[in-house]
Amino acid sequence: MLMFAAISLSLASCTTPDLQPIPGSITYGGQPRTKLTKAPVGSIVPHTFMSGSSFVKESYIIQPDRSLRLVRRDYFDIPVN
Repeated sequence: MLMFAAISLSLASCTTPDLQPIPGSITYGGQPRTKLTKAPVGSIVPHTFMSGSSFVKESYIIQPDRSLRLVRRDYFDIPVN
């Protein structure tokens, strides 16, 4: 039992911090004023934009209160020739 508690405690400390919005993110400056009322809760909303010399692709999940939670961000370098 003690071993199970120790494993549970160590796994609980392995959480990753929430992603913070950056300029260009949908939630940068707060949640959007319009709510996504037709998309089901749990749906993934993709968003792409440019940031400096990188192409940024973000994924959001629609929460039960219809807000968006940023769950993933990928950067892709754009070759400059």
